[in-house]
Amino acid sequence: RKGAKTILITTSGFSDVLDTQREMRYDIYDLHAPPVQHLVPRPLRFEVHERLTGFGEIHEPIQLDDLAALKETLAAAGVTDKIEAAALCFLHAFTNPVHEQAAGEWLRQHLPQISVSYSHEVAPQIREYERMSTTVCNAYVQPLTERYLQRLQSELHEGGFRKQLYLMLSSGGISTLETASKFPVRMIESGPAAGVLAALFYGDILGEDNLVSFDMGGTTAKMCVITDGEPATADTFEVARVHRFKRGSGLPVRVPTIELIEIGAGGGSIAHVDELGLLKVGPESSGADPGPACYGQGGKQPTVTDADLLLGYLNPDYFLGGRMSLDRSAAESAMKSLADELGLSVTEAAHGIYQVVNENMISATRVHVAERGVDPRTLKLIAFGGAGPVHAHEIARALKMQGYVCPASAGVTSALGFLTAPVSFEFARTFMGKVTPSTLAELDAVYAELAEEGRATLIEAGVPVDQITFTRRADMRHQGQGHEIVVTLPDAPLAHVDLDEDLRPLFYGRYEEIYGYAHRHLGLEVATCRLTASGPRPRIALAETDHSQTDAASARKGSRPAYFAEAGGFVDTPIYDRYLLQGGMVFDGPAIVEERDSTAVIGPGARVRVDRFANLVAEL
Repeated sequence: RKGAKTILITTSGFSDVLDTQREMRYDIYDLHAPPVQHLVPRPLRFEVHERLTGFGEIHEPIQLDDLAALKETLAAAGVTDKIEAAALCFLHAFTNPVHEQAAGEWLRQHLPQISVSYSHEVAPQIREYERMSTTVCNAYVQPLTERYLQRLQSELHEGGFRKQLYLMLSSGGISTLETASKFPVRMIESGPAAGVLAALFYGDILGEDNLVSFDMGGTTAKMCVITDGEPATADTFEVARVHRFKRGSGLPVRVPTIELIEIGAGGGSIAHVDELGLLKVGPESSGADPGPACYGQGGKQPTVTDADLLLGYLNPDYFLGGRMSLDRSAAESAMKSLADELGLSVTEAAHGIYQVVNENMISATRVHVAERGVDPRTLKLIAFGGAGPVHAHEIARALKMQGYVCPASAGVTSALGFLTAPVSFEFARTFMGKVTPSTLAELDAVYAELAEEGRATLIEAGVPVDQITFTRRADMRHQGQGHEIVVTLPDAPLAHVDLDEDLRPLFYGRYEEIYGYAHRHLGLEVATCRLTASGPRPRIALAETDHSQTDAASARKGSRPAYFAEAGGFVDTPIYDRYLLQGGMVFDGPAIVEERDSTAVIGPGARVRVDRFANLVAEL
């Protein structure tokens, strides 16, 4: 952990919120499960006497003398000069920021070297633990992020760059350098979010609204469900998990994000035999150094990439377009040790790894799709990343999807997603009230205030005022429930909307879509109002290929044996040069398509059509 040395300042009696969390173990059966490792140790958490009610009324004025005592404590410990950031998180500050603002002003006057993150700005929503964790995460990375972005901007300026610099956010939008510096926590998972935007872009080209974005790289595989042209979104996710794939073992971050399911399945995922003698793949990864055994950099453990090489899917002489050679003998040596332990041949062990890692991804995708209330048979897979197209066929086939698409330059598809992102930012405010005809006007007032914030932010980012659009959402629940679902609201003022005919059906329909039923006799409550302010989505044009021929023979560069279980084992498989494929060409699987940054493996039974942008569109 290389972030800034950070202090937490909170309401008296609440400094242990980070440790008590939700008062529930993330693994109730593991008595020795290591605790979540928070970013601010107990000695650097300080309490201030102050108290607001849940409605924002001042119950006890803030005692700024407590901050003076804090400064003396830091000085006595000799760490004043080492503290770079402070996270301010007072109880109920999301209803009234006055105490956080007063504390921040005191810090600016007496400890000016410290950057301050305010919970009422970073995460102005109910639920104390998540709000505190998010604010601490923001404070922890803010000084480093700010220095890095300032250096980036300075060097770009020296290089002649005079345009506006934008940065990707985890929500799928982009923002200015100033906004990203203030809220760096919103950039977590921004790279994978860009991959989902790329999948949306290709879906638009293909006229497909229902997709699964599948990004498989060297360490993990990430999937996102897209329905009706909209990706799944969430307002909370976890980082720095003690157990990477156990929910609750990490630090909750409450910021808008494109919802991804991530599993430890990548090209570098290591295969091993567990205590029961079963073959397991991941989540441990060989990383880039030493990497898979076939990289020839000292790796000794068999990985998914080693298996793909031994099964004939990868060309040892054309990895990275021929800039790197793969060592087949090293892969065989690593695989043999695993095969001997399992009592299998090298080929059987390699195929076992291929099957297990595929099944891991298939199971994760099946659960993710089911949680969204979607039938996988209505979806098409968009596969990218260095390893995604190698495994796409088996995933799409097992889930009985409509087919799959491997975009051109699949290894760098996520970078394309950045270019399609609009300037966008989400604003949120806790409301906590029943939905009745009399409260609809109150909700309109909250959304009007959020719209003013959004308009000012986007105008500052250079978006013309007449091109700014707003999307209103609300965290809603049945009356008496403890958790909410997100519902998109109509654009019209809510005071002009019929509650029973228009608003209630939106909630009930979404609730039934997720859970299969809804308690229509219960009242409704709104916990949080959300508004996304967006600029226009950039339009980009891809180069089109010649569309005059259907025979792909001219793009064929040879053949080699590749393993397909449904075909009985190794089959002499045609190899196609991605850069010679033209729009309109058609070929059948089994086949392999090679390009510099990825390889597409087309299984038996699939028919591939090359579209006018050289994307591989496979039908099953």
